[in-house]
Amino acid sequence: MQNGPTVAVAAGTPILAPDEPPPVNVLNPAGASPFLLLGDHAGNRIPRVLGDLGLDETERTRHIAWDIGIAALGTLLSARLDATFIHQTYSRLVIDCNRRPGAPTSIPPVSDGTAIAANAALDAAGAAARAAAIHAPYQATIAAEIERRRAAGQETILIALHSFTPSMNGIDRPWQVGILHDAGDSRFARAMLAAFALDSALTVGDNEPYSMDIIDHTIPHHAYPPRLPYAEIEIRQDLLSDDAGIAAWSERVFAALEEAYRSYQQF
Repeated sequence: MQNGPTVAVAAGTPILAPDEPPPVNVLNPAGASPFLLLGDHAGNRIPRVLGDLGLDETERTRHIAWDIGIAALGTLLSARLDATFIHQTYSRLVIDCNRRPGAPTSIPPVSDGTAIAANAALDAAGAAARAAAIHAPYQATIAAEIERRRAAGQETILIALHSFTPSMNGIDRPWQVGILHDAGDSRFARAMLAAFALDSALTVGDNEPYSMDIIDHTIPHHAYPPRLPYAEIEIRQDLLSDDAGIAAWSERVFAALEEAYRSYQQF
């Protein structure tokens, strides 16, 4: 496959021009719900100065670039729950907002077999510029919202929304939904597992198809130290491929969140 041309960015050139969208969006900032929805990989835009990262349109719109369906799912859930939804705008191939800056997978040179030419050639200064322009504002917005809610006495349960491919490396993934969790206060994540398990039509992954570990950044960074309850929800992308599927899953996730919240309050 012939990729598009890469763009050399001169030192000191801003990553985002003044007329480009901001790196983070906050939907329903006055939402009264205890749930704070997060979309680490909701967007797939590429800053103009970076061209196309050396990728054709097919690569820029497949799963390596973003979590397909999550922006629309989060928007529906925000309205259904009266919840704030904080989500990023730019592709995870520019910089992954769910990775620690400087981590090997933060700006991947290769993703699911696709070489990202502009990332392979990136130097430390270029990586730092992307982190400052996109990653830092996104994480700072989450931190500020958590602090605002704490000061206002508003309960906060962090819900990170993600989606995953039906197969990876030739292996089919049987789960329709998975809940990721690890350290910190994982009680709500376990309540979500139990809530989804009530639906006999679902195969629910417990730390599947991924496990939450030191690679993840957003939930460990914001939830673990203050022991905020949390859950990272992974939904298979073929189930979010159209408006009907997204609407159906918004109702499914809404019901699971409500059930889990009732159970969680009894812990």
